[in-house]
Amino acid sequence: MRSGTPRPACLDPDAAGRNVDFVDWLSWFDAADYEFARQVLQRGVAALFFVAFLSSLNQFPALLGERGLLPVPDYLSGFSRLSRPTLFRWRYSDGLLRGVCAAGLVVSSLLVAGIPQLGPPWVPLIAFLGLWLLYMSIVNVGQTFYGFGWEMLLLEAGFTVAFLGSDQTDPPRTIMILVAWLVFRLEFGAGMIKIRGGREWRDLTALYYHHETQPMPGPLSRQAHLLPKPLHRMEVVGNHFAQLVVPFLLFAPQPVASAAAAIIIATQLWLVASGNFAWLNWIAVVLAFAAVSDPVAHAVLPVIPLDWHGEAGRETPLWWLAVTLAATALLLALSYQPLRNLFSRRQLMNASFNRWQLVNAYGAFGTVTRERIEIVVAGTLDDDPDDSSDWREYGFKGKPGDLRRIPRQWAPYHLRLDWLMWFLPLRTVHEEWFHAFLGKLLEADRTTLRLLRHDPFDGGAPRWVRVRRYHYRFATRAEFRASGNRWMRTFLSEPIPPLSLRRRQGRQG
Repeated sequence: MRSGTPRPACLDPDAAGRNVDFVDWLSWFDAADYEFARQVLQRGVAALFFVAFLSSLNQFPALLGERGLLPVPDYLSGFSRLSRPTLFRWRYSDGLLRGVCAAGLVVSSLLVAGIPQLGPPWVPLIAFLGLWLLYMSIVNVGQTFYGFGWEMLLLEAGFTVAFLGSDQTDPPRTIMILVAWLVFRLEFGAGMIKIRGGREWRDLTALYYHHETQPMPGPLSRQAHLLPKPLHRMEVVGNHFAQLVVPFLLFAPQPVASAAAAIIIATQLWLVASGNFAWLNWIAVVLAFAAVSDPVAHAVLPVIPLDWHGEAGRETPLWWLAVTLAATALLLALSYQPLRNLFSRRQLMNASFNRWQLVNAYGAFGTVTRERIEIVVAGTLDDDPDDSSDWREYGFKGKPGDLRRIPRQWAPYHLRLDWLMWFLPLRTVHEEWFHAFLGKLLEADRTTLRLLRHDPFDGGAPRWVRVRRYHYRFATRAEFRASGNRWMRTFLSEPIPPLSLRRRQGRQG
């Protein structure tokens, strides 16, 4: 409730038995000068839910569907009781999955357009909680393909912004503070993981390697990698400042809090420009706006109005006050373990402390890989293959392969197969899903082939496939001028020698 809004008779401090302190507290509860922040939070989080559902619609059936690499029906049959909630607990089908994704796409589109926000506050509440439940149903059966920190981050963000209300009420201040608390855990948690992690973060050399070895480089990653080493050291110093100092300023008075948000947004946009981390950086940008007030936003961009709804103001219903306070109490109670984790010597990274994946621990890249090892899959039509055979390499959409190809910008879209291909050299190529993937290539499975950028057999089936390990590095400027290659590679080993469909079936037997 705005200070200029006439008070209802029941809240009149001059009326008998009325308490002026309650009226003053209610005025504090209504964060009327954070309307721009609410618009960004609601529409931005909804847009990222749209991307997440679109990614699942396009990839889930091939990866985890009824005939996928890790079929969900097989996964569910191994549990007498699944510990985390999902709509697929009793039955899974690819048709039901597509229905869930379609519903998520429709609801998130409406929220991006601002239509539910035109109604009472319970309408966007139900819409966001619906997105949360629908996407949680997917994540909780997604196995290793959905084992990324930004999945739970999107779920927590969706649940929290659900309580921001609608255009009929002012943004609840406690919920805005809780969104800032989410940004704090995301940034400070990542900073502490780095300080406690590899020595390269402490001696400021981490970015000598990171731009080259990150899971999925972007169009500018090579140029970033070739910057002088003193600039890389400055990058690390800037990262430590942005993640270890600036998050505390999100809770400072204005305009300091808005300045802190601006620093976080700027550093996240640099990460967007220099790599592909799905929606991790984009959601950090969106959530950071929780600390940006309308006066500051208007001062920076005068096109942003100072008063979104005129002089009439808005009135917060007591029932909505009760709902948001209950949500605040719940999220504060769930904050105890994540808070302890931030200052624990054995800090957990990307961990959930409850089955609903609310108020989680976040962090990434506690150590930086110093060499880039790529798994290259090739097939041949020869009957009796050897090194002289016509081996043709499969091309992936995001991960490096073709030495001349400029990496594309995919974020915030998430290429799940490409990301897991990056993890194989760090673990083992003998993961269940990867052998299933090789089998799908031998069968020329159309659904699987659609996950790739290039099928060297144009829908046909190879007789054999093989897997090789290569060391990849960015070409220097001189090497690029001489060869036209953006990557240079060196053969290391062949962890999976030529494999045919018959031989694979024999091994399985």
